[in-house]
Amino acid sequence: MPHDDIPNMLGRVLSGTKYGLRQTRGKFGLGAKMALIWSKMSTGLPIEIKSSMKGQNYVSFCRLDIDIHKNVPHVHLHEKRENKTHWHGAEIQVIIEENWTTHRSKILHYMRQMAVITPYAQFLFRFLSDAADKNLTIKFARRTDVMPLVPLQTKHHPSAVDLLLIKRLIAETTKQNLLQFLQHEFVNISKSHAERLIGEMGPDFSPKMTVKSLTSQQLVRIHQLFRQAKFDDPSGNCLSPAGEYNLRLGIIKELYPDMVATHASNPQVFEGHPFIVEAGISIGGKDVKQGLNIFRFANRIPLLFEQGADVITRTAAKRINWSSYKINQQQDKIGVFVSIVSTKIPFKGTGKEYIGDDITEISSAVKSALKQCCLQLKSKIAKKLQARERQDRKRNLNRYIPDVARAIMETLVEIADESPPKRPRYDKEDEELLEKINSQEVTETTFKDCLTQHVEQVDYEMALDYAMQSGVSKEPREAIFLNSLEGSYKSVDFQSPVFVFRFIR
Repeated sequence: MPHDDIPNMLGRVLSGTKYGLRQTRGKFGLGAKMALIWSKMSTGLPIEIKSSMKGQNYVSFCRLDIDIHKNVPHVHLHEKRENKTHWHGAEIQVIIEENWTTHRSKILHYMRQMAVITPYAQFLFRFLSDAADKNLTIKFARRTDVMPLVPLQTKHHPSAVDLLLIKRLIAETTKQNLLQFLQHEFVNISKSHAERLIGEMGPDFSPKMTVKSLTSQQLVRIHQLFRQAKFDDPSGNCLSPAGEYNLRLGIIKELYPDMVATHASNPQVFEGHPFIVEAGISIGGKDVKQGLNIFRFANRIPLLFEQGADVITRTAAKRINWSSYKINQQQDKIGVFVSIVSTKIPFKGTGKEYIGDDITEISSAVKSALKQCCLQLKSKIAKKLQARERQDRKRNLNRYIPDVARAIMETLVEIADESPPKRPRYDKEDEELLEKINSQEVTETTFKDCLTQHVEQVDYEMALDYAMQSGVSKEPREAIFLNSLEGSYKSVDFQSPVFVFRFIR
């Protein structure tokens, strides 16, 4: 944070940077201020802020609280300190009073969800108690340094603006005439398109008319035309999703599931706002209860409350036929992860804790993404079931090997003990086998070893045949588990939507 801006950024309510149109983390732009107010109300103590930008030779230190009645920051100390270690980032210390026992589960659940959606970040949570046996330290380790791109600020889409926003854009614009205003303040309006729009507005409008001279009736006409006209959909280039790679990695590192599938949708549009849905489904895992375990994210922020009314919960519980994908909704441990990013998240309720189920575009996109994950899992589950069947068959065959070997040996011993017939009944190879039986060169153990080797060979050939049919032309591969990043090294990354291949120099 810039040194001079810290007091107003954290000590004045409704002063923020959420007025441009872009994908933003958080919901109101009030989080840090509310933490400060909570601290003032519960303990009366100020907060302390350390901040330094990359390459800055000093660290900004500020101790402040807020004058709630005047809505102004009360600065106790604001100074620049030497930055010998070239540290950069932000650190905020807030002292509050609350009941840890009551809120423990929600806090840890929130931290775990943050670790899932941001595997490129490291979280250290420590709770210290008067009783040493109640102390708690949890580290959510970083597992990658591949971060999402910074979301870009974009212009408003004509179909997404209302009358008040049009008035605000006119008040803030630097363009002089109506043609320039339409062309430069909105996306997907070219010069020719703007000229056609002005022609359809009526005789009271002209391309050269001063935009700030528009009357209220003329603004209403512009708004009506924006609602009626057809515009190209906005692109999703301004959005910054977590990425399929990061979502999969976060699920694996926090839940340790037996299997996981992820899918990211193409950019889609609702009410003139682009959005992207990323979904993941896991089966099994650590600290996962039976049935559906829903993890919801909006602009990469976990949503904890009012889960039952959310479009993600309703879609997963009511619109996905889990049994058709070989998944038991009641008995299997199912993790459902859905992240929605957009320039406008359609929250419902004053708390902005859930996304409504009344927007068809979002509901359909969530359902489609979850079904794509289910299709991937169905293939994996089918392979796992076939592998289990092969193991069961192999186990059953191995169970009978001792009895079969004993029966063969007893039969051959009886034949070998018979008096030799006048006319030979066996060919040369059989005679040699009987001689080896008599000389105990071939024993019951020999037959056991031969049968075991034959079962292993048949099992391998069947597995290889199945792999060839499934498009795998090589022998079975070993699972590789990612370790945490340690130390410094030089590397070159080759990125795809699903994975990153890294060469370590």
